[in-house]
Amino acid sequence: FFELLNHGISPEFMDTVERLTKDHYKKCMELRFKEMVASKGLEAVQSQADDIDWESTFYVKHLPESNISEIPDLDDDYRKVMKEFAAQIEKLAEELLDLLCENLGLEKGYLKKVFYGSKGPPFGTKVSNYPPCPKPDFIKGLRAHTDAGGIILLFQDDKVSGLQLLKDGEWVDVPPMKHSIVINLGDQLEVITNGKYKSVMHRVIAQTDGNRMSIASFYNPGTDAVIYSAPALVEKEEEKKDLYPKFVFDDYMKLYAGLKFQA
Repeated sequence: FFELLNHGISPEFMDTVERLTKDHYKKCMELRFKEMVASKGLEAVQSQADDIDWESTFYVKHLPESNISEIPDLDDDYRKVMKEFAAQIEKLAEELLDLLCENLGLEKGYLKKVFYGSKGPPFGTKVSNYPPCPKPDFIKGLRAHTDAGGIILLFQDDKVSGLQLLKDGEWVDVPPMKHSIVINLGDQLEVITNGKYKSVMHRVIAQTDGNRMSIASFYNPGTDAVIYSAPALVEKEEEKKDLYPKFVFDDYMKLYAGLKFQA
């Protein structure tokens, strides 16, 4: 996990994305969320809820094909801004992958090539709001998990906190920092880097006041991409040991779906 400033996305543009995202939640999502909470009796829960997250979300696909024109309730301004935001985040994701290659001593473009598969990398954005929660001790905003995919770029609320990561057995806050992009690496990068980079457990704590906005963009390997530790990194290990099996990303995702929130 690390936090990026001076990433090339202008602060004014980020403010616009935030304003339109929060307006959209109020206008189109808030009532629906309250109805869901009422129908499941979540205000009155008295014990740990292990099968639900206190979040209101929608998901936009950008690559290989965009579905932004099909998402209901998005007004034209918001659609246009989200399209532009996705284009800038995609560029940043690819720059970061090349910087990770440089850090690891891999040839430039190696990670992008591994991610490519036959149709190119899937790329999409999960737009979430974490409304005020009356029972944050019992219901998590988002239960603890590692991300299955490649590289995740998060634009989060700079006023309402809640994101935490697990470090040395302790939950540590990821502080909101204005106009920053939080980066975390998914399971596939842990495998490809043969454990040099770790995919970190994280969660979102719901707050009793304030509505936290989270716009997380996922740049993943293609469904048919074959994932395995980079031979150059295995060679460098003293025991020349490959810590991970070789697999197809889609098979991993099928497995992950059922196991995501388990220990």
